[in-house]
Amino acid sequence: MVRGLYTGWKGMENEQKRLDVISNNLANSSTVGFKSEGVTNQSFDDVLTIKVRDASKGYKESQIGTMTPGVKIGEVYTDYNQGSLRESSGTYDMAIEGEGFFSVSVIDKAGNESTKYTRAGQFVMDKEGYIVDVNGNHLLSESGYLQVPTEAGSVAIDLNGNVYADNQLVDTIKLADFEDYNYLKKFGDTMYGAVDGAVEKEATGAIRQGYTEQSNVNVVSEMVDLIAITRAYEANQKIIQAMDTTLELAVSSVGKV
Repeated sequence: MVRGLYTGWKGMENEQKRLDVISNNLANSSTVGFKSEGVTNQSFDDVLTIKVRDASKGYKESQIGTMTPGVKIGEVYTDYNQGSLRESSGTYDMAIEGEGFFSVSVIDKAGNESTKYTRAGQFVMDKEGYIVDVNGNHLLSESGYLQVPTEAGSVAIDLNGNVYADNQLVDTIKLADFEDYNYLKKFGDTMYGAVDGAVEKEATGAIRQGYTEQSNVNVVSEMVDLIAITRAYEANQKIIQAMDTTLELAVSSVGKV
């Protein structure tokens, strides 16, 4: 019975984690460049069970088989599939069609600068002509921070990331891609950082000026999963209640017989 309590609790904990992930997906369903996440489940490894020492075995421990304590979280993974492209009116709004990430320079609270990667292409020009994201992080180009003359009358960006100001080539936007996305660690909702083992490769995606990539969250699918999670959580909750009632009877009634 105690094992049943533990199994039910682990099931509830598992569904709670799935609920947290789905809630975050739904909250970011309209966030530009957001990639949905999912959770895998797996059973615990079998553990050896030992008979309680009593007179039946001469007060010696004996093996009676194996059991599994229930379900556990396997991993939280990210779905990097392309989101839909939406046309916008921003000169520096950009979307990547295909594989690749924008490279941005991020400075943390301690003043350390590092390169992060994102598909969120909502950029603007600051007062010095630098192209930055909504948090003020600089978009990186082949020569460093991408900077465009503030007096430029027109700015055009081609599919290869070449930036032209008044028909003059200014710089080229630096895209990055990786052999295995499992070596990317998420920072915030739309940024990723490369961890040890990440192998960078040439990005093949094309840059679409005047577009943004929308979240790839399928709201209908997430809502269906949400209903399934709620039912699974309630089922585990009823198991615990049933076990609790049985234990209560064992303590209060069986002892009287």
